[in-house]
Amino acid sequence: MGAHSRGPVRGAGLVCGERPVCPAPAMGAAPARDRYFDTLRALALVRVVAYHVFGWPWAGLVFPSMGVMFGLAGSLMARSLQRPAAAVVRSRLRRLLPPFWCWGLFVVGAMLVRGWLPGWQIVYWIVPLGDPPGSSWGEQAWDILWYLRTYLWFVLLSPLLLRVFRLAPVPVLLLTLAPVVVFRFLWQPPENRFGAGLLDLATYLFCWVLGFAHRDGVLARLKPVAVVVLSLAALACGAWYACAHRGEYGTYDLDDIPFAQALWSAGFVTLLMYAKARLGTDFGWLARFRRLDRLVTVFNARAVTIYLWHELAIVLAVPLIDRFWEVPAFEAYLPLDSQWFLLGVGWVLIAVFVLLFGWVEDAAARKRPRLLP
Repeated sequence: MGAHSRGPVRGAGLVCGERPVCPAPAMGAAPARDRYFDTLRALALVRVVAYHVFGWPWAGLVFPSMGVMFGLAGSLMARSLQRPAAAVVRSRLRRLLPPFWCWGLFVVGAMLVRGWLPGWQIVYWIVPLGDPPGSSWGEQAWDILWYLRTYLWFVLLSPLLLRVFRLAPVPVLLLTLAPVVVFRFLWQPPENRFGAGLLDLATYLFCWVLGFAHRDGVLARLKPVAVVVLSLAALACGAWYACAHRGEYGTYDLDDIPFAQALWSAGFVTLLMYAKARLGTDFGWLARFRRLDRLVTVFNARAVTIYLWHELAIVLAVPLIDRFWEVPAFEAYLPLDSQWFLLGVGWVLIAVFVLLFGWVEDAAARKRPRLLP
């Protein structure tokens, strides 16, 4: 996913009749699932996996998965911050870190067996406030951790960000694009853990705060013309910048061009969330398709597991397919040299990892561990 192997994760406010936002559920009541946002999250994960198999540079233009995931997570964080901030942050850490540690035991263990000698930076494998170190041999597996690092920092900063946002919602939302503009045209962050972290935060800050705007009903109150015009302008600027600077970056892949990624994600995610906030877009019809509805449920309940283990699944699928060539029947009847076949085998292995380790997400959330939710 570009420099960080990006696409190479959480519900939502409801629109009720002519009222902008439904009342929040009573304290202690389980909030209803929003199938529209659940489906967006599932699609984001599918797109990330497909991108890592095919490497399509246009994938981010079709569906900016990471921007969508940060937008949904920001909305959920704003809802959760109705409770004391310290308790919310502890809850997020508790839900995120155990699945990360479980996955990390295998990745770090494999790198150590292969002769990797870590320094003090190995502490980032305990709490990923910076990019955890690793060997070049295991890079494809650990390079995806930029997302967890960025998500964790957004969680830690959210109590302050939400307070600032509520002082002047619309101006603050627009100003969240300022850092990525500064980093592109005025000051370039250093090429180290600190700089990478700043750049990722700046790239997706708008999407995260947009989640606040959705949750607080700010989006629902905005005029459609202004939202659509500004969103289309952001999309146009992002696409133009990516294409116009293709020679500079060697690609038009948004994951390699943070400024273009920020603008394109801002416009795209705004339209998706505005459709929900203003129009009440709902995927309640999904319940009529029981298997598809069930799949969306599993993807959302195992989002962290799928994200963490998907690269390992793809890596392991390659030698597994190599062994298939040794079976004459497989060689004759299976498309072993097709990337689509690699994608299929990868998803089978992801399913295996979900069954083996998905229960850690249940335990981290203090739920009864289950093979499948």
